[in-house]
Amino acid sequence: MTQKQLADAVLVSRQTINAIEQGEYNPTIKLCRAICRVLGKSLDDLFWEEDSDEETEK
Repeated sequence: MTQKQLADAVLVSRQTINAIEQGEYNPTIKLCRAICRVLGKSLDDLFWEEDSDEETEK
């Protein structure tokens, strides 16, 4: 799915999707949930960031 297709599906601009991907924009929970719904993923799947300390302990 392209950024444009995702943006159209969740009613935002392609630039907004790009900014989210680049970590330059923090979307609202409403937008996060819409993105998850369209992509068939959970919030954890798409937006959870592993703590670098936890990764080094494993």
